Amino acid sequence: MLAHQGSYKAMAIAAAVSVLSIVLLMMDMRWVYLLVYVWFGVIYGLLLQYGRFCMASAIRDLFAIKVPRMAVGVMIATALFSLTAGLVTVSGYSTFHPHPLGWHIIAGGLIFGFGMIFTGGCASGSLYKSGEGNVASMLVLLSISFSQALFVDLGSWSNSLAPSSWVASAAEKGMPESLSVNDGWFDTFTAGYIWDLSGGTIAQSLDSGNSWLDVFVGNALLGAILPTVVLLILLYITTYRKGYIRRNKIESPTFNDHMHGCWAMMTTSKNTALAGLGLGVFAGLQMWATGALREHYNIFNFGELLQKMGYTQGLSIQETVFDPGYWYITTQEAQLGGWVLDKAGIDVMDNIFFGLMNGIPNPLINAPLLMSVGIIAGAAILALTRHEFKWKVPNMETAIFALVGGALMGIGARLGMGCNVGAFFAAVTNGDMTGWIFLAGMLGGGLLGVKVFTMWIDWRTSADDDFDI
Repeated sequence: MLAHQGSYKAMAIAAAVSVLSIVLLMMDMRWVYLLVYVWFGVIYGLLLQYGRFCMASAIRDLFAIKVPRMAVGVMIATALFSLTAGLVTVSGYSTFHPHPLGWHIIAGGLIFGFGMIFTGGCASGSLYKSGEGNVASMLVLLSISFSQALFVDLGSWSNSLAPSSWVASAAEKGMPESLSVNDGWFDTFTAGYIWDLSGGTIAQSLDSGNSWLDVFVGNALLGAILPTVVLLILLYITTYRKGYIRRNKIESPTFNDHMHGCWAMMTTSKNTALAGLGLGVFAGLQMWATGALREHYNIFNFGELLQKMGYTQGLSIQETVFDPGYWYITTQEAQLGGWVLDKAGIDVMDNIFFGLMNGIPNPLINAPLLMSVGIIAGAAILALTRHEFKWKVPNMETAIFALVGGALMGIGARLGMGCNVGAFFAAVTNGDMTGWIFLAGMLGGGLLGVKVFTMWIDWRTSADDDFDI
């Protein structure tokens, strides 16, 4: 009976999402734009839970125990997403915008990577683990949400942290007084530093006149596939080769032996590899779907569609909302934190992040946020079906790690303009080389985090032993 209860609950969640979707479409067919986010979120949640797909796990396993399984899955997803993203780009439906290139990318990656080691999950990993009943991951999500909302709205005390060149450059932009652009470090950082930077994709830099050639050779092959192949080879050499040769009792390994070894490494965990394949395909399909709907409704942002449907509360002064058009995580979480603070009477729209660009719409009509909710729902559906759902209440130490690590992840995400999904996965696969820089930062921060966490565990174990004596 208990074995069936999980399946019944899973079906109930799926049915609830389906019924709500039908109701919304009966009210107004234009809600299909929001539902694209929701249902792709559900698919991502299913795939993430199926492959236990998490960047924090990939980095921790790689540096702590030299197990490349998760890192291999990430590379597979990256290579395949670059191909689907290429198809979407040449079709004219791409919604991707390159990130500005600067030191903030690697700094954000370092802070984000360090924080996620202590939380036990990256941005996407924390979502799917929340769907499994992990309360610590839920605390991570809350911490990420509020740390971002507070960070982008830093008050006057932070003005001294901004270089005078940023202040001068920000003042030149002529922003509306309501945004208080020169009052707060993050606003000055955005207007006086970020907006003065440039960015672009490899395809844009080639600009040969042949979009197919530029996109698939530049963005996909040079920007994503070749680097992932190189990284897979490095993973094989540094973590898998010796064990493979020893297990198979190969005395004088040939090139073919090593090729078989690489294939064995890539298929060690079929679930992770298949999850990577699925994420690569569906991440591209989401870009195509949102791009096609934007053309169909003649909009460039979901905010325009919301206005047409009579929903204007929470839009930015440009009458926009955060609407990346592809898989993203941290910004919508910041919007959730901002919305709660706003309802608590704290003005958080007097800044560029919320007030000018992203707004803070009601969570019930926030498409990217509902994608994150969809990820939790999708993970819960599969976890319940596989009898892997279990409420896990953390002890005090784990809860503190979740909150502190989540706060660091939130700050890192805002500095780096994204997380392991938006700043790395989506960027790299669309030919934006800032993604590899963010990954380098995450790896550096993750390595440092593993070392610090190991030192903490060793110290605590030693202290416990001394107490027992």
